Amino acid sequence: MEFLPKVVIIDLGSQYTFVIERTIRELGVRSAIFNDRKKAAAWIKKYPCSAIVYSGGDRSVYDAGSPQPPIETLDLGVPVLAICYGMHWIAHHFGGKVERKGSEYGKGGIVCENSPLFDGMAGPLEVWNSHGDSVTRVPDGYRVTARSAATGIAAAIENVESKFFCVQFHPEVVDTPRGKELLSNFLFKIAACEKDWQTASVIAEAREDLRASIKPGERAIIGYSGGVDSSVGAALAGSVFNEDLLLVTIDGGHLRENEPDEIRQNAKATGCAQHLMIDARAEFDAVMSDTIDAEEKRKRFKKVYTALLLKAAKDFGASIILQGTLATDRIESGATGGALIKSHHNVGLDFGDLRQVHQLDRFFKYEVRALARELGLPESIAERQPFPGPGGFLRVNGVPATQEYLELWKWAQARVDEILIRRGLYAAISQNVVSVCGTKTVGVKGDGRVYAHPIVVRGIETIDFMTGKGVRLPTEAKEEIEAVVTAHPRVTCVYYNETSKPPATTEPE
Repeated sequence: MEFLPKVVIIDLGSQYTFVIERTIRELGVRSAIFNDRKKAAAWIKKYPCSAIVYSGGDRSVYDAGSPQPPIETLDLGVPVLAICYGMHWIAHHFGGKVERKGSEYGKGGIVCENSPLFDGMAGPLEVWNSHGDSVTRVPDGYRVTARSAATGIAAAIENVESKFFCVQFHPEVVDTPRGKELLSNFLFKIAACEKDWQTASVIAEAREDLRASIKPGERAIIGYSGGVDSSVGAALAGSVFNEDLLLVTIDGGHLRENEPDEIRQNAKATGCAQHLMIDARAEFDAVMSDTIDAEEKRKRFKKVYTALLLKAAKDFGASIILQGTLATDRIESGATGGALIKSHHNVGLDFGDLRQVHQLDRFFKYEVRALARELGLPESIAERQPFPGPGGFLRVNGVPATQEYLELWKWAQARVDEILIRRGLYAAISQNVVSVCGTKTVGVKGDGRVYAHPIVVRGIETIDFMTGKGVRLPTEAKEEIEAVVTAHPRVTCVYYNETSKPPATTEPE
């Protein structure tokens, strides 16, 4: 890279650390994340930075072994923005008091005072909270600049002379409507950062980095799902490898109805000439027929998935495997230092001598969609709803994901999608998840008793897939879904999961 990030993010164990990076990048500024104190200290000693951000975290500052930012970050003389746990750490370190008091989760309100951080943001503000501890006594030299409308407890404190600005809430998430404005104030008005990120430059740099990392004549494969992530990965790499890149799609019966044909068309749109579709239904049926545990399904999927890709790489003579991993995959897998939410099929795989390249693992879904448009991919790819690698295996719940149950799921997913598309509702849903519930329920069909499966419909509306709102469909749409789906002889009823994320996740398993 010709230039390095000027903003350093110190990860203190937050699930939202990459969301901070994403929002800062959205404002046109690059940043570097460190969750290792020594590496962070070495970086800031070697490279000058304009600003530092402390993330939140899931610990309490008064706990033994709680995360600690590098002390070196306190003496640089550059502005520091401390979020949630970061605010607690600043208050605790400089002699304030942090207690288990004033817990707030979800949306709330704050009343702010005059402050450079809240410049142009007068009046009560809506914010997103996720904290059990609070600062109950501010350190000497600090003043309270915002208070919780519900509890009156400090929601923001600052020491302008020392350039420390702290907030209890999370300005990085979309559920804080003016959070981006606050971050903009910090970056540009307080820290005087310059914009140094744009989509076109990211593409050029990604290709430049890839070229620099390979040797002449090296060949590569990429696990290709036909989605926006793998399509962007393929389009980025295609101009680097040309005929030495093979797109590999594995069909284990877990793809959606008619999806193999769609994937073939999308592969052509990437400009890559070589695409292999592997029929692996027998291999997956053999390992999925005796388990209902979600994590066990993922482990077994990874094993077969890895073996098939390894064989494809060997047959093609590839020494590199490209992965479409995103930041959210790494976060939920615990790969960034936060808690494990659930494992992902493309994180932490062992491909032996194959060198893994994760071209997109610093980006979020909406950023990859922007890259897709810049690369000239069709809108059908850029706006394609995400679909988990294990696919239908994770949408058959409570019973083994055999081909028989997968066929039922495919049918139900397709029918619900068709109804939502026809009614103009599908485009507003970020991800439409239809699943088969393994717990049978009693129904009546043709005046006879039926004992069969419910279908669960879950739509979620989100930007970054870190938080999201459960979609509440109109009554008329629900009635049509119920009429169509329950016409299947093996379906008795339809349930709707409208829970937001958190506490739920996007997929049922």
